[in-house]
Amino acid sequence: MSIEKILFPTKFRELAFDALETLFVLKEAGLREVLLLHVILREDVGFVPFGGYLKEEEERQREEARIRFEDWQKSLSEKGINSRIIIRVGDPVHEILTVAEKEQAGLIVVGRKKRIDVEDSFIGSYTHKIITRTKIPTLVSKYMVQFQWDDATLTKVNGNPFEAPLVVVDWTELSGRVVEFLSGLCGAVRKASVFYNLDADTLRGRSESEISRIKEDSLRKLQSYCGKLESCGMEAQPHLGAGDILEEILRVSRERKSSMIMIGNTCEQHFLDRMLHRSISYEVTRISELPVLLVG
Repeated sequence: MSIEKILFPTKFRELAFDALETLFVLKEAGLREVLLLHVILREDVGFVPFGGYLKEEEERQREEARIRFEDWQKSLSEKGINSRIIIRVGDPVHEILTVAEKEQAGLIVVGRKKRIDVEDSFIGSYTHKIITRTKIPTLVSKYMVQFQWDDATLTKVNGNPFEAPLVVVDWTELSGRVVEFLSGLCGAVRKASVFYNLDADTLRGRSESEISRIKEDSLRKLQSYCGKLESCGMEAQPHLGAGDILEEILRVSRERKSSMIMIGNTCEQHFLDRMLHRSISYEVTRISELPVLLVG
């Protein structure tokens, strides 16, 4: 299933348009329309003591957003992509989720477009609430980042996130949906690395022959996923890891020069106990320097 409609909410922060441009390649995978959404914070125009509702301030912000969006629309039109402008007043998370559901968006694009503090998380409060409350595929976009690797601080620009994704799978129905979603991106994706991790619990106490059997079985299942992707014209390679899954995802994504990480969205499953346990998809999104596409 291709992505025909994308919801792109923005606060017009630095590199927002650059992040939008990275989505143009999805035209080759069926993208028809981008919904450009700006939410004016209710507290910026709401009732104030003795002042009432700031209608003029709302109109000013609306007009500013409209002018900026109209300029963006020119670039979208040049690529043959339709677009619509949506400007709302209210809570950003509520409005983003409401518009996404009403418009039946195939993808929501959120997240910080620039991070230059390596100690900072890629998941702000708005992004956290969105990825734990929606089942719509969500791309946490990271256009320019600084990150730590082997005692060095590196800067990376994720200019083509769909080119070579690392797809994290297991043998669940959710992973099947991730692979199915990726198969709909043929035309935008050049090569996919399909990754499964053998954790310590799986290998502990096993004989050499048992471990060999588990590896062969895992590679067979990985190859089955790869076959589905190759059938639609995409290059796909299987990869096995062993050890701490979070460390392995980061290691393999860097070794394979992946452009993005795709993973099943388990954030919602851990929403109630999030103070005690973060899901792997949440942790990957929080610390990886790559854009992360969460599929629910």
